[in-house]
Amino acid sequence: MHKVGIVTVTFNSANVLPDFLKSLEGQDHPSFHLYAIDNASSDDTISILKSWQMPQLTIVANDFNAGVAGGNNQGITAALADGCDSILLLNNDVVFGLDLIRLLIAGLSDYACNMAVPLIYYYDPPKKIWCAGGTFQARYAARGIHYGEDEFDRGQFEQSRLIEYSPTCCTLIKREVFDVIGLMDERYFVYVDDNDFMYRAFKAGFKTFYLPHVKLWHKVNSLTGTDSPFAQRYLSRNRALFIRKHFGWWTVMRMTLIYRAIYCYRLLIGKDNFAAFERRQAGWTEGLGIR
Repeated sequence: MHKVGIVTVTFNSANVLPDFLKSLEGQDHPSFHLYAIDNASSDDTISILKSWQMPQLTIVANDFNAGVAGGNNQGITAALADGCDSILLLNNDVVFGLDLIRLLIAGLSDYACNMAVPLIYYYDPPKKIWCAGGTFQARYAARGIHYGEDEFDRGQFEQSRLIEYSPTCCTLIKREVFDVIGLMDERYFVYVDDNDFMYRAFKAGFKTFYLPHVKLWHKVNSLTGTDSPFAQRYLSRNRALFIRKHFGWWTVMRMTLIYRAIYCYRLLIGKDNFAAFERRQAGWTEGLGIR
């Protein structure tokens, strides 16, 4: 039977873990193992994991924050070493039905693809789409964008199809992908790491299929948010790192001008205060300098 290694990275996740673990209980594809990588949580995350009444669990309790990319790599490495046929990168701020794993595995064979992703809704409201697959936006140097984001589901994304990009909130990946392109790039720490991984897979010719009959609900930004001082710095930093890593200096210079102009515009219209403006600018400069 196809064995799936589920990798989830926790950091002060006590508020979301019970619903996540309940979704895993009773999965109708029983051959899976959960690798929970904890990044030095200070809440009850570890005790909740230890109390889970399922045998197929490995907990890695880091005494430091390895980041999302680093934590994912720890779990992926362990799962591959244990002989898992595929890896399911899965956020823990999500809930899903008991057929999630089985349907994703079926998608790999039905469409002869290397990666499979579900239709992802917001947790609240539950019919509002967060991601129905995605693509790389060329004018912004392969920035990953979501199809259908913030639209209500009226059946407009009900066809399975080949896609270029999806966030790794829930992505089933055959082990051969890691054999060819390697693991996550830990320089990102958090944010844009999935954009980088999916872009490398896309360039290597691997196929990703979006499966709308597989559904998942995401408690978006329940853990980190996207407009905290930390996020302002790291989103800017990692976007610059991604562009410098994958594109030539002409694109780097062009995108630097564009993003710095965007940050100025946000300041002028009052969407950012000066402290946020400085964090975004400093993050961009930092990202360009990472080696």
